[in-house]
Amino acid sequence: MSLLHLAILLPLLASIFIPFLYKQFRSVHTGWFVLLVPLSLVLYFSQYISQTMAGETVTQSMQWIPSLGINFVAYIDGLGLLFALLITGIGTLVVLYSVYYLDAKKEALHNFYVYLLLFMTAMLGIVLSDNMIVMYMFWEMTSISSFLLIGYWYERERSRYGAQKSMLITVFGGLSMLGGISILSLLSGSFSIRESLSTLSTYNDDPMFLVALVLFLLAAFTKSAQFPFHIWLPDAMEAPTPVSAYLHSATMVKAGLYLVARMSPIFAETPLWFYLVSGVGMFTLFWGSLNAVKQVDLKAILAYSTISQLGLIMSLLGLGAAALQVEALPDSLYTIATVAAVFHLINHATFKGSLFMMAGIVDHETGTRDLRKLGGLSQLMPVTFTIAMIGTLSMAGVPPFNGFLSKEMFLTGVNEVSESGLFHLETFGFLFPLFAVVGSIFTFVYSLLIVYRTFLGPKQHDQLPKKPHEAPIGMLISPIILASLVILIGLFPNMLSETIIRPATEAILPQVLAAGGEIDVHIKLWHGLNLELLFTVIIITVGFILFKTFPKWQSLYNRMPKSFSLNHQYDGLLRRGEKVSTAIHDAVMTGYMRSYLVYIFGFIVLLVLSSLFFFDAFAFDVDPLSSISAYEIILVLVLVSSALSITFARSRLTSIILLGVAGYSVALFFVLFRAPDLALTQLVIETVSVALFLLVFYHMPEISRKEERIKFKLGNAAISVLVGLSVTLVALSSLSQRSFASIAKYYIDNVYELAAGGNMVNVILVDFRGFDTLFEISVLAIAGLGIYAMIHFRKTGGIDK
Repeated sequence: MSLLHLAILLPLLASIFIPFLYKQFRSVHTGWFVLLVPLSLVLYFSQYISQTMAGETVTQSMQWIPSLGINFVAYIDGLGLLFALLITGIGTLVVLYSVYYLDAKKEALHNFYVYLLLFMTAMLGIVLSDNMIVMYMFWEMTSISSFLLIGYWYERERSRYGAQKSMLITVFGGLSMLGGISILSLLSGSFSIRESLSTLSTYNDDPMFLVALVLFLLAAFTKSAQFPFHIWLPDAMEAPTPVSAYLHSATMVKAGLYLVARMSPIFAETPLWFYLVSGVGMFTLFWGSLNAVKQVDLKAILAYSTISQLGLIMSLLGLGAAALQVEALPDSLYTIATVAAVFHLINHATFKGSLFMMAGIVDHETGTRDLRKLGGLSQLMPVTFTIAMIGTLSMAGVPPFNGFLSKEMFLTGVNEVSESGLFHLETFGFLFPLFAVVGSIFTFVYSLLIVYRTFLGPKQHDQLPKKPHEAPIGMLISPIILASLVILIGLFPNMLSETIIRPATEAILPQVLAAGGEIDVHIKLWHGLNLELLFTVIIITVGFILFKTFPKWQSLYNRMPKSFSLNHQYDGLLRRGEKVSTAIHDAVMTGYMRSYLVYIFGFIVLLVLSSLFFFDAFAFDVDPLSSISAYEIILVLVLVSSALSITFARSRLTSIILLGVAGYSVALFFVLFRAPDLALTQLVIETVSVALFLLVFYHMPEISRKEERIKFKLGNAAISVLVGLSVTLVALSSLSQRSFASIAKYYIDNVYELAAGGNMVNVILVDFRGFDTLFEISVLAIAGLGIYAMIHFRKTGGIDK
């Protein structure tokens, strides 16, 4: 295992020791131990900045399942490094914040930090894996770990609901991604993202290529909360604020953006990619900002603002597909959209992380997040108020904060691409600037609402559950650092241009470099008098007017029937699904073993007979059959007679005797066919079985003499005959046609030489099939434990605590 692999798995490995540290050092907050993990990782990944700046990549491979082409290939380029730094950097600040936010005496910190470290490893695995199967494994790990984090306060109904909702939606996307990976790997012949890109020209015209594209986008849209899959993110706000700050500013919701950015070199030259990514992203920007305005919960506003900002970045990644068109390559005119996407990705992590922490501080120090009860906190919480002002103004796109710079680049990219004529944009290209401006106006409105209704509105301290006061300095350190970065990046944006932004953009647009183009990243605070500046003036002016008149038009939100909302449809779908599953359960789970056997054997018969018929697999050849002697016929008649007689027996003792006759008859067959080991085993089993039946004879139920309805007997007879027919046909067919040589000769030739044994059967069981035997022993051990547990449960009348 290389050092890079160890870095990815370090949080997971560290999580093993968290319960021990929590138990042994109760006087020390567990978060102080956890803090060392992301801090060491951000320092470790920082050393790769110089390499990615030079256009170099780092690859470390570790074999996992080489026979299937699945190896853990860790790959660092500009894009992967950007996300790794965000994951570990923001992770460090979140852990520090959680030390002061979570009470060590009231919270199960060992659970919290185990989930958090598991999630950190999952995110690092996604952004640093070149093998798509390995990436998928980490992708689903994020769904599981985020489910645990969101449902951390599992005693709350809303926490369980939010965790379930996020799990169902994101796992659906994950399964879609697995389908896309399967198709893409079949087309390219590899699970490697880089190898799939290198062979792109050989399969990009295949019809299944578009299917893979859609499946990958379903995964990205569900994870990054794009419309209509965005509904899980507001309910995920039931998680503790450190979780919200981490998952929704720098990690989980950014995983979908990473997937789109990483797969852009493969899919972005397809018009469908441009339409879906940019269109869905732009509408999500508008819809998220529109719905954020009506929220009355502080974290709910931030949740919808996150949806809106994710839509903005997603649309930029889609618009950046224009840079991969042949006509645009010489002057790289449209790379500004991708540069803006990378830049706003960083900016969003800074201002949104600080705002979530601000919301947590308000909740922690006042006891509520309800904006109807908050107000007038600016004098009592001046530092928190300053953090809120910086974060919201940056999110609103007001200079000189970093959000203004990336928002201006967003407007520039929208304008240039919409006027390019690419992808037939001359017909509806005007919609992109329209949605961008309208979405930005509502962004400005909800940004002002956050600050005004929390800090500048009328004082309502009598309605607060707690007396408000400023947070302790420890809780303020992390948001102060993030707010300082908002200002620092806003004033000196080019400090990131060559170190982070350009390498990441080059990883998203490798075709631009391959065609001889250049990606110039030079960010300026002042761009002169242009259309973007006009749009900004319109956004601020109209947004301020809407903010001042908000009480007059906020009732418009109540005009929309609740039955039209996506949340209502989601809940209805769950209710209908529960009713259908309950009906199926009640119909199928009858409580009778006979019914279950009918299902099992009926399915086996259907599968076997249909396979033999549709694939023309049945064959019958008498040549390999040996002659049948008279005593074999007699033995078959005895076996069949005893088996049939059991079904008509009206005595428990008679049934036991007939069952023993059938078993001993099979043992005699093994003797006749010169299989003494099997015969001995069968004799032992039958002897033990008969003895056990006799031991429990007194407790066995009486056989009912009441005649059953004839249709049940006919049904059972039909199933039994069909099962026997299926097994017979399969046996005859496999004996009559052999696709491969028998393995028996291999055992005969190697049993002594390789295993140094004389008994072939024993050697096969112990050596050649040792794992089978081991697993069989394990099954017996588990069954024994289960029997012991049931006996103990019955003996004590309950679980022994």
